[in-house]
Amino acid sequence: MNNELQIALMKKLDEHEDEIIKIRRYLHAHPETSFHEKNTARYIKEFYRHLDCDLRDCGDGYGILVDIHGARPGKCLALRADFDALAIQEDNNLPFRSQNPGVMHACGHDGHTAYMMVLAKCLIELKEMLNGTVRIIHQPAEEVSPGGALSMIQDGALDGVDNVVGIHVMSTMPTGTIQLHPGPTQTGRANFDLTFVGKGGHESMPQLSHDAIVAGSYFVTTVQTVVSRRLNPFDVGSVTIGSFDGAGSYNAIKESVSLKGDVRIMDEKTRGIIKSSIQKVIKGIDDSFDVHSKLKYDDNYPVLDNSRSFTAEIEKWLKEAKLPRVTAIKDSGFVNASEDFSYFAQVVPSCFFYVGCQPADGGSYPHHSPEFMLNEKSLLICAKAMGTVVTNYFALR
Repeated sequence: MNNELQIALMKKLDEHEDEIIKIRRYLHAHPETSFHEKNTARYIKEFYRHLDCDLRDCGDGYGILVDIHGARPGKCLALRADFDALAIQEDNNLPFRSQNPGVMHACGHDGHTAYMMVLAKCLIELKEMLNGTVRIIHQPAEEVSPGGALSMIQDGALDGVDNVVGIHVMSTMPTGTIQLHPGPTQTGRANFDLTFVGKGGHESMPQLSHDAIVAGSYFVTTVQTVVSRRLNPFDVGSVTIGSFDGAGSYNAIKESVSLKGDVRIMDEKTRGIIKSSIQKVIKGIDDSFDVHSKLKYDDNYPVLDNSRSFTAEIEKWLKEAKLPRVTAIKDSGFVNASEDFSYFAQVVPSCFFYVGCQPADGGSYPHHSPEFMLNEKSLLICAKAMGTVVTNYFALR
């Protein structure tokens, strides 16, 4: 039965490649940022409206669950695709580039959603050959804390689910490659907003002021010692200051400056060490420069921990499938980015893996950049890779 399902599914996906690309280009031209994806969610729901599946809203935002029930009872496998865009002005010559100023799909979520919608449609057409349930999780707000995954979980997205699988396209990986890694795979993350407030004054009389610019500058340099001197050299961590807002004039001492920072870790025990060390640095600067600070610290996405046994199964299935266009299947190692898929992986054994989407010209089109582009040939690979997971999963259970 599995061979029949797998053969039938792969054939259908080949027939629907043009539809995947059409959907992707529509979504790319009509992007919406996190927590504002009303029109995108409406478009997705309309796609499923007349298909033989169960459809419901889920979570605090615009999350959508699609249940595809097979002819026979069995396990439930959830497949996740995110659909939010970023607040970035697109800078390329694509004929379907963003029509919404200041917003673009700069991370490939349009491709995730497009391949998943068509894969779901094909599975619905073949549902009589399934011996279980496939749950499609269309998730909003991956890009911005607290993310969309957490509220969907709280609203029952994983009720009755045995495993979850997700894919991310990667422009840094050659098209044709699939990469995955068992165990801790993507970094955990925290963000912070920090303001130093001193006393402003005339630059010719600095003794009468408490210079917030100097305090903030010392923080930027001193906080780097948190990683170099507070972490075990074998641990992974980074602290980045992404914004320093101290605009003023030539001859005035600033009363306040505001900074934004980002923290990444690969082990949850490192999270507390970095946070407490940052707080100690801030206290020392407050005392040294006679300023006072306001810190808003957001511990958000956990380390993404792939189930070792489930990931090994998926790697085996993908290698045995010998999918067309797939040139290599290898270990990705640690991946620097953070993902709120990690919340799903905390609840049930999960696997999040990567499909290369580097454009054919071999150029560099980084994620989250105005020039981001993906090779659309990767989308059929995504659909077939996920389809391979589905057909093998239900053959063994």
